[in-house]
Amino acid sequence: ADEAARALLLAALPPEDLTERVAALYAEGTADEKLAVLKALPLLPVGAEAVPLLRDAIRTNDARLLRAALGRSARHLDQAAWRQAVLKCVFTGVPLDGVHGLDDRADAELAVMLAGLAAERAAAGRAVPADAAALLDRLTQQKEA
Repeated sequence: ADEAARALLLAALPPEDLTERVAALYAEGTADEKLAVLKALPLLPVGAEAVPLLRDAIRTNDARLLRAALGRSARHLDQAAWRQAVLKCVFTGVPLDGVHGLDDRADAELAVMLAGLAAERAAAGRAVPADAAALLDRLTQQKEA
């Protein structure tokens, strides 16, 4: 309910300075407030201007912010940043089911990165999460087809 109320308040801001105000609210906010801003981004007419907020969320160690940054607004991330964010999800255990457009954006380069991570984990006696292994399998099958 808090996030919905915050999203409605953000949507009511005047469009003239919306991007700056959203960025300021994010920068000065608590983790919960940052999360609310990230979740509201797809509802706001800010588009690619929100990329700095997404990049900041991806750099954090807060799995909630990482997951929120990879929602619908992640379509504005360039492919390299998006791949790194997906890899961070795998590395930190954030489920991939929250990554918007995963199957559409996943590519051969991501497959190489996932395979490298899987090899490192195998060498350390650890497995990759099941969702990452399944994604790697799908990408490998696409490459072979």
